[in-house]
Amino acid sequence: MNDGAGIALDFETSGQAADSACSVGMARLEDGRVVDRFYALIRPPSPVIRFTEVHGLTWPMLRDAPTFAELWPELAAFLAGAEWFVAHNASFDRRVLGGCCRAAGIAAPRLPFYCTLKGARRSLSLPSHRLSSVCAHFQIPLQHHHAGSDAEACAEIYLRLRALGVTQAQMKA
Repeated sequence: MNDGAGIALDFETSGQAADSACSVGMARLEDGRVVDRFYALIRPPSPVIRFTEVHGLTWPMLRDAPTFAELWPELAAFLAGAEWFVAHNASFDRRVLGGCCRAAGIAAPRLPFYCTLKGARRSLSLPSHRLSSVCAHFQIPLQHHHAGSDAEACAEIYLRLRALGVTQAQMKA
C-alpha cells in the first residue's frame, strides 16, 4: 500500500464554534506507517472552556498557549508534502480546521479528507464505531480525547482498515 504522505488529524475544542480549537494532534503517515507526531495546546478565542469534562483542559492550562495563528507556522511545517488528511469523524475536524484558518486569515489546506469512522462503519461489525470502540477492537492504545493520542490512534485505524481492503474512496469524507 502506497497512499503517499497523509496526516491523521484530531482537534479538541473549547466550545461549539468552529474556531474554538484548544488542542491539536497530528500523526504523519508515510510508506504504511506512522513516521512523526505533533501535539500542541492552542489558546482558544474565549476563556470559557465548555468541554473540560471531556478533554481535561482548562483555561489556566490554555491561556499561555499560542493562538492558532501563532501556531500555524509549526502546523504548516508538519503538513508540508502531505497529500491528504484522515480523521475519525472527519467532518468535525475539517470544520474545526477550516474555522480556525478562517478566523486566523489563513488559507486552509486544500487536501482531501478521509474518514476512519466511515471506513469502520463500512467494514467492521461492531456495536459502536466510536474511536474508543474501534481502538478496543484493534487493540490500539488510546488516551481518549487527548488530541495527540486520538490522532495517532486514527492513523493506526486507517492502516488497519487499508490492510483489510478498505479503499480511500470508501473513506472519502
